[in-house]
Amino acid sequence: MNGPVETSRESRWPPALTLLGVLVFFAMLPHRVHVLPVWIFWIAAFAVLVPMAAVELTRANTRWLRAERATIIALALVYLANTSAELADVIGIITVRPRDGRLLSLLSSSVVIWVSNVVVFSMLYWQIDRGGPGGRASKSGKPDWVFPQPASPEDVPPGWQPFFFDYLFLAYNTATAFSPTDALPLTRRAKLLMMIESLIFTTLGAILGIGLGQVGLRSVIGALPAGVLDHLPALRG
Repeated sequence: MNGPVETSRESRWPPALTLLGVLVFFAMLPHRVHVLPVWIFWIAAFAVLVPMAAVELTRANTRWLRAERATIIALALVYLANTSAELADVIGIITVRPRDGRLLSLLSSSVVIWVSNVVVFSMLYWQIDRGGPGGRASKSGKPDWVFPQPASPEDVPPGWQPFFFDYLFLAYNTATAFSPTDALPLTRRAKLLMMIESLIFTTLGAILGIGLGQVGLRSVIGALPAGVLDHLPALRG
């Protein structure tokens, strides 16, 4: 049985360029936490980009659509496992190795986790909603999110359907506002994915807040005049 074929093909340039741009940005960040070797992420990105390029060049062949979907889901699973380990390592930065010199590592690692969170979940949303790009184009899939545009057909182009940028915006809102400010989830899997994305950002925000608070406290203590700590035993050490 053949899967959906995109009759109105969505360009793969936006997600491909987003993924490449994120990888280049990460390579420029100094002193961030590495749980897995950097080359693993380049290989994973290449594995996603190959079927994307094939879909772009072969007019959305069903085989390549399935490969695209499978590689993005695999990338998301690797991301979740790696992020769990990275969050544990970041906790170690502020507990086991709480030194001012680790502040840059804490900040750069937090940026990487947050950006990865938005990009990976946007690709997941893009692939599962209405059966992915192919299902949306052929109108054969059931919606996981409801977008506001179809409620005002006079204000949007005829036959409007969500593209990758719409899901990037959805993921950004979920990771920043902790709520669906644009599209509303309809299915349990959509709600579960949004909960996981928000949980990652909430955990990261708590860790970052504690870490920055510790650095600020040590700075204040270090600026106190000599002898003050003798009268404040709770702040010693």
